[in-house]
Amino acid sequence: MSHMHADYAPAAPPAPLPRPGLKLSCVVPAYNEEANLAAFVQALAQAAGALTPHFEILIVNDGSRDGTHEVAMGLLAGLPVRYLALSRNFGKESALSAGIDHARGNAVLLIDADFQHPLEMLPAMHELWQLGYDMVYGVIADRTAESGAKRVGTSLFYRLLNSGNRVKVPPHAGDFRWMDRRVADALKALPEHHRFMKGLYAWVGFKTAALPFVPQDRAGGASSFNLRRLGSLALLGLTSFTTMPLRVWSVVGSLVAACALAYGAWITLETLLFGADLDGWPTLAAGIMLFSGVQLMSIGVLGEYIGRIYDEVKRRPSYLVARDDDHSPLRDAPHERG
Repeated sequence: MSHMHADYAPAAPPAPLPRPGLKLSCVVPAYNEEANLAAFVQALAQAAGALTPHFEILIVNDGSRDGTHEVAMGLLAGLPVRYLALSRNFGKESALSAGIDHARGNAVLLIDADFQHPLEMLPAMHELWQLGYDMVYGVIADRTAESGAKRVGTSLFYRLLNSGNRVKVPPHAGDFRWMDRRVADALKALPEHHRFMKGLYAWVGFKTAALPFVPQDRAGGASSFNLRRLGSLALLGLTSFTTMPLRVWSVVGSLVAACALAYGAWITLETLLFGADLDGWPTLAAGIMLFSGVQLMSIGVLGEYIGRIYDEVKRRPSYLVARDDDHSPLRDAPHERG
């Protein structure tokens, strides 16, 4: 199983072995997960406790509008939970960053609160970590439940993202992953504020392994991801990790300019040989509209990149923590490097 997606695995050495005793930080981003959170955290605590007695669960409430806060507060008494409530909805990428920043274990697990990431995979992830892999991620093996448009869009997105890019982002890999402390520290050290996490996981490298899984049905509630959010995330990924759109429009502009020069030469030659007349006004109007459209689209692509630059230079933090209730048993123990 670990050889899946071998083409996307960085050429990195294995970690020093043997590993120290496992101290696991489980990061659970939660946005409107009132229906799932209590049952999931109980199940996660049982699964993590089967691997090690030293674990913490970090619940990151990303500005939920339902009763997620009350449910999380009710879990603090009997479980090794640290509850981080962000000051508003910053998005899943920022919630994951907040969890990674506050994790104390020598291994960090990122997992969703809706039961779609199977807890049964944790022992296999732990085993690969013990064998020297610094990052183990889940790959969706079956997307037949998704709509055809979403599958086509996902395939096109990864093709564009990886074309001409030295760092290849594995397709169908999500946020379900087990990371060594070294990987978490590397992600924390990256300075960018608008974070496309799937690209950052690939960029930091380290020895990685992929495990296929089939997402389970949501236990309750509705997914917060819609077409607009997915489109926004895809645009963030493309403008953060590839300059391919700029290159494409450079090529398109060059081709259109070459065609225009050739057409201009033909008009000049025709006028010299056969004289001038008033024909060709439809062609002239169509040409002006074509060039105007190409220029406006090119400016739009440039504007997306300039917008990313504008957001980054303001140096605002990726998230703000409004509440931090720390009942983690790892709070008094300094984290160890794997």
